[in-house]
Amino acid sequence: MLDYLIVGLGLAGVSFCHTLEKAQKSFMVFNDSSQRSSWVAGGIYNPLVLKRFKASWRSAEQLELLKPFYSSLADQLGITIDHPIPVLRRLASAEEQNLWFEAADKPDLAPFMKPDLYDYQNPLIDAPYGFGMVMGTGRIDTRLLVETYEAHLWKSENLVRESLDPSLLEHQSDSVVYGPYKARRIVFCTGYGISENPFFNYLPLPGTKGELLTIKAAQLKEKHLIKSSVFLIPIGEDFYRVGATYKWKDKTNAPTSEARDELQAKLDKFLKCPYEVVDHIAGIRPTVTDRRPLVGQHPAYKNFFVLNGFGSRGVMIAPFASGSLFNYIENRAPLPEDMDIRRFDQKYTSSASK
Repeated sequence: MLDYLIVGLGLAGVSFCHTLEKAQKSFMVFNDSSQRSSWVAGGIYNPLVLKRFKASWRSAEQLELLKPFYSSLADQLGITIDHPIPVLRRLASAEEQNLWFEAADKPDLAPFMKPDLYDYQNPLIDAPYGFGMVMGTGRIDTRLLVETYEAHLWKSENLVRESLDPSLLEHQSDSVVYGPYKARRIVFCTGYGISENPFFNYLPLPGTKGELLTIKAAQLKEKHLIKSSVFLIPIGEDFYRVGATYKWKDKTNAPTSEARDELQAKLDKFLKCPYEVVDHIAGIRPTVTDRRPLVGQHPAYKNFFVLNGFGSRGVMIAPFASGSLFNYIENRAPLPEDMDIRRFDQKYTSSASK
């Protein structure tokens, strides 16, 4: 008998599997690569909500875990995935300058915000009101991580490259059976695909479509991560990622000309050099209505668990949420209430009664 079946291998699946490997637990992963949000993510780790100059949800706890977690993964896989990059918040007005100064003076934000305006100029970036610098930031190469970890699992024979049909699961008192596989527990890490899961589709995960461009700008020579109305993320060799859009209605993975036009229009407001769009990708983020992860145990099927809903801050949330779920299952440690799916028990009761 295995300890776990894992369904899905995006950031949530990778982070939970790595947690299991460190604890020497046995598992098998089912993944059909249908959910691509981790592939198209910008991969930024940043403790601030830069639109409103406030700390993001549980950012201090997440940052404490982030570096050692991804360092452990990188060492295991023999790759480089963590690229520390300062984030420069392009300030749009004198009012935003004042808001920056006020925020940087707050005790919980001071460790992350350079108190004075950052004295930096790139003649190819229009920034008449200057920049604020966010410290302790960077980028995780999520696509390289997911692709390399999948290859690692395939080589170690811990991966089944096909969909798992939840309707064929057999729930027993002490185990879960799926075809020839038997495990003590099953964890669903399927991103937006959870909406089609009969066990967890009561959870409010509407998802948002995000689209990213990759551009080549040979003249720019920018080493900082610039945040304006879009992010401009240097990825090396004069290439940059530009993103991202947020669309609620379209739930396809197909890039759209409307999103490309939107991203380029926002980029052109501050970028003053020629560039070429070399790639355009899209995916559905697993965003939740209350903007908190979905982590925990099914109300009725006690061997069924979910790890989902990381939204646009997946690289920061993944180590924290994965460790929390593992400690909940294995050590009976309580989950943080604000991400425990028990907050939606009433929705489950309503859906089950229909």
